[in-house]
Amino acid sequence: MPNPKITLCLILILTLQSLGIFVTSDALSANKPSADQDAPQFIQSILNNKQSSLLHKSDFSEEYAVLATLYSPNSTTPLWFINDRVTPSALALLNVLNQAATYGLNTADYEANSLTAHLMDLSRPGKSITAQQQAALDIAISTVAVRFIRHLHYGRIDPRQVGFNLPITRNQELDVASTLINLSKSHDLYTDIEKLEPQFTHYRLLKSALTRYQTLAEHPEWVQLRKPTSTSIKQGDSYSDVPALRRLLLAEQDLTASATETNNHTELDDTRFDPLLVQALKNYQFRHGLTADGILGPQTFKALTTPFSKRVQQIELTLERWRWLPPLQSPMIVVNIPQFKLFAFKSTDDTEANLLRMEVIVGQAFEHTQTPVFLGEMKYMVFRPYWDVPLSITQRELLPNIRRNPNYLEQHHFELVKGQSDQSPVVPATLENINQLATGKIRIRQRPGEDNALGNIKFMLPNKYNVYLHSTPAQQLFNESRRAFSHGCIRVSNTLALAEYVLSNAAEPWHQENITAALQGEANQRVNLIKPIPVMIVYGTVMPLESGVVQFFEDIYGHDAKLAALL
Repeated sequence: MPNPKITLCLILILTLQSLGIFVTSDALSANKPSADQDAPQFIQSILNNKQSSLLHKSDFSEEYAVLATLYSPNSTTPLWFINDRVTPSALALLNVLNQAATYGLNTADYEANSLTAHLMDLSRPGKSITAQQQAALDIAISTVAVRFIRHLHYGRIDPRQVGFNLPITRNQELDVASTLINLSKSHDLYTDIEKLEPQFTHYRLLKSALTRYQTLAEHPEWVQLRKPTSTSIKQGDSYSDVPALRRLLLAEQDLTASATETNNHTELDDTRFDPLLVQALKNYQFRHGLTADGILGPQTFKALTTPFSKRVQQIELTLERWRWLPPLQSPMIVVNIPQFKLFAFKSTDDTEANLLRMEVIVGQAFEHTQTPVFLGEMKYMVFRPYWDVPLSITQRELLPNIRRNPNYLEQHHFELVKGQSDQSPVVPATLENINQLATGKIRIRQRPGEDNALGNIKFMLPNKYNVYLHSTPAQQLFNESRRAFSHGCIRVSNTLALAEYVLSNAAEPWHQENITAALQGEANQRVNLIKPIPVMIVYGTVMPLESGVVQFFEDIYGHDAKLAALL
């Protein structure tokens, strides 16, 4: 199958060569000045108006600062023309912009088709490009290129628009004007543009997955399965659309063609749920965050009949969010909320072999209990922690129980405290003190112990949300496929492994025996880190693996829907 990028580029270059406007390498090396000396004057005039008559989005005030640097009064020569001919870099750039969808961007935003058509129109026999037309085209190409560079490097919108607390200081890292000048001279434009994207493995894998699912989206009929007559189809049962289901699972690579061909007992038109199909369905369920039981139930049917175009959109939205993130560091902890997973980086090499991975529990989907998306720094951890109950939980949940049951506090090992530190005095559970819980003058904390809501360790990253990582006595919840159970904090499944990872950044060496002793001790013990560990709480509903498997997750907080509307 020919590469569409190369094919389009070759057709475009050959066409322009035949029309006499494509500049040759000899012309580039000669670097002769344009025959028409008026182009700089027209460039400056267009800049002053901050309007391009060649673009549908004609106002380029957002790009003006970069364009003013590119076309300063001392340097107003065209960037994309030499000797009145368009340069190879301009053609290659227009080709890239025409393929913007392969980057998860909207091709229409960069107007490559209309600009290319305008070039072709000006190149018809008997026509010659004027200085004014050349200036207008040059600025139009630069304008859409600036938009593309910014979108590719930073994303299309400010993450704060969707309520994500992510820094925008990365805007100072890239000199867009210099980048564009370098691209105008590039001999390998695709490689140079790739350097503008996030430089981590799973971003590149996600781009590859995008291409694959864009191809699948050309076959919407593959997900049009008939609804089963039973709410639960399992091994041995019949289902009239089993042949269509096999075709879908083959396309999704959950069922391998070789396995089907070598199975003498399975025919493609058989309507029975045979073991091969059941295993393929388990593969599919695992990839989509469902209980991998091999049973075709309502949730699995809903996932199977989700249009591929929706999967493409999920990938595009996740690519957008990954562009908001700072570069990877080591050590670093990343929690992906919809995946219910934590990743701890052992080095800046983010291959799966260099990651500590574990299951997590995140906040419930209610607005006031969702785990927020933000960047933080883990500064210390606490063995045998108290649970300082947030005022909102005290008011909504605990106070009614305390007033109904005089023994509630003691039964759950709660105590009343006057003050905000661990050394604050414990006060008696008098009616007066209980009434002051509602105002926050008195607070509740739970003593360390087996039933403590935080388990036996908490990992602290001070933030305005009062969200942190901790263990939990409710280990059975990690067996659930959808783990949104907390009030916003993040519960981790493998406390010991995470403690070992975090304590490698402590002032004194910690060994497993020391950690075990601290976990079993009676005293509350705080351990400060000599260097804070960056923590990224992120939200991506797609995760590709190095094996080629692509995992999709439910949009549990509705962030995909909100971002899609903004875009």
